[in-house]
Amino acid sequence: MSERFIPYGRQTIDEDDIAAVVEVLKSDWLTTGPKIKEFEDAVCRYISCKQGIAVNSGTSALDVAVASLELPKGSEIITTPFTFVATSNAILYNNLLPVFADIKPDTFNINPDEIRKKITDKTRAIIYVDFAGQPCDIDAIRGIADEHDLYLIEDACHALGAEYKGKKVGSFANITVFSFHPVKPITTGEGGMAVTNNKCLANRMRMLRNHGIDLDPAKRKDYRYDMKTLGRNYRMTDFQAALGISQLRKLDRFIIRRTELVKGYNNAFESLSGITCPVFKPDRMSSNHLYTVLLNPSISRDEFFTKMRGLNIGVNVHYIPVYHHSYYRNAFDVSPADYPVTEDVFNRILTLPLHQGMTKEDVDYVIDSVKSILKKGHR
Repeated sequence: MSERFIPYGRQTIDEDDIAAVVEVLKSDWLTTGPKIKEFEDAVCRYISCKQGIAVNSGTSALDVAVASLELPKGSEIITTPFTFVATSNAILYNNLLPVFADIKPDTFNINPDEIRKKITDKTRAIIYVDFAGQPCDIDAIRGIADEHDLYLIEDACHALGAEYKGKKVGSFANITVFSFHPVKPITTGEGGMAVTNNKCLANRMRMLRNHGIDLDPAKRKDYRYDMKTLGRNYRMTDFQAALGISQLRKLDRFIIRRTELVKGYNNAFESLSGITCPVFKPDRMSSNHLYTVLLNPSISRDEFFTKMRGLNIGVNVHYIPVYHHSYYRNAFDVSPADYPVTEDVFNRILTLPLHQGMTKEDVDYVIDSVKSILKKGHR
């Protein structure tokens, strides 16, 4: 057994990152200062987008993104049930109704054909999630949105640095949302960002993150300011932004390393009969946020999970479908039977450790452990 726990995801922080944070801690601005815009501009340059709104979490970014659309109360937004609860919670925060559409059996991303089935006269938007860092079928989803005059929000919290048909994720939808949680492609501790090419939406989101107030403190010429809408306090600190700027410089290197690890896993597992490796579409590049496998139906995922954890390997399950959580079960009439692909994937999926800090010994140990458990289980 490994002497140390190998987590499924982990941040990589070096001396450059620490120095960047310390520099801000010694400065005059700890929050709502110049590093915020510097970070926003750096992300926008990286993804070729015009407007960035840094906030204190990916969840906050989703919330202000949905709020900025100013949709009528009770409007419906179609999204995937195979995501972290923050995706659909952001819909509920704004007095709107999440409508789930089943996923594709290969990429686990939302299925455009299922989106079409869910459209009603109350549908106003689609939130699609780039699961594990691989972009969705964006052209197909955008075609549906154009046909029905719907807003698009891309939940790319897994997918900073990913590409769709040679273009970085970040400007395909009306608004795209990123997360900078420690297990994500880069980290600011907690943090997130919404990006858009629409200046009106950007201005609304900037007000929403700052109590609905029209001017940041640094831009006020005197004491006067105006609260124009009911906002939130979702501001990011300058030392978080400084960490983000430093991390962003390393993102491409991080993705290259994660891609190498994925290839190593694929080569080791592709001939095994007990599991199915991730499917990657040739017209897109994943940021490889997660590495998930599907266990054969004859194998108990929960027993496999327990055995791997017993070997000090931090496997996880991404995700428990949103409609399985007690809040959603109590609040909505949703039947798991209506989402057969999501149910099948959930019952068999397992997330293996994947982060750029893994050593060759870590990877070999994970691979050997998977093979060993599969072998013992098939005697």
